[in-house]
Amino acid sequence: MLAVFLGVGAAACGSSASEPISKLVEPVDVRTGWFDAGVENGMNKLVPTVTLTLKNVSSDPVANVQLNAVIRRVGETEEWGGAYQKVVGMDAIPPGGTTKPIVLRSNLGYTGSEPRAQMLKNSQFVDAHVQVFAKHGGNQWTKLGEWQIAREMLTQ
Repeated sequence: MLAVFLGVGAAACGSSASEPISKLVEPVDVRTGWFDAGVENGMNKLVPTVTLTLKNVSSDPVANVQLNAVIRRVGETEEWGGAYQKVVGMDAIPPGGTTKPIVLRSNLGYTGSEPRAQMLKNSQFVDAHVQVFAKHGGNQWTKLGEWQIAREMLTQ
């Protein structure tokens, strides 16, 4: 099961505190791929990863943001792994401002004895996609976006 849970609890100042997070921030500079997670039980390990930046698109500062990324293999409905992250604490993203790049990396992935670049070309390799959800304060989780995990190696 690969799910990436991004925890971004965003409490904003003023009237935006009750706005859905999708009206306060948007993901920008999104990049996906497979990260070399080292060796596990003598096998090379690759894990799906999404890197993004959140941009404050509201007129108020946005704080207390949580992200939850859910990764599934293509053609499957069950989560394959996951990661959760509190992205913005009490230090708010100013209006028009952005976060530093946020890396969401699953703890689950593929292992194999072949070189990592070859693993991506293996006939048994199944592609994956990620859905990123966010919330702030007591609001509900809201989907910010969905992307295919690129079949390429990431170095960070």
